[in-house]
Amino acid sequence: MLGLCALMGACANMSNRDRNTAAGAAIGAVTGAVLTGGSSVGTVGGAAVGGVIGNQVGKK
Repeated sequence: MLGLCALMGACANMSNRDRNTAAGAAIGAVTGAVLTGGSSVGTVGGAAVGGVIGNQVGKK
């Protein structure tokens, strides 16, 4: 519970774009890990791709 509160507090000063990037990286890492059976390369690759996508969401 304490860790969850710390994580939520860490995002308080982030811009929407920063939050989207972090969320995209997290979702991408999980997706990459699932699709590659837990491969570290798949996890890192998924995080990178997800972070880029999250960063570009809502960009004008």
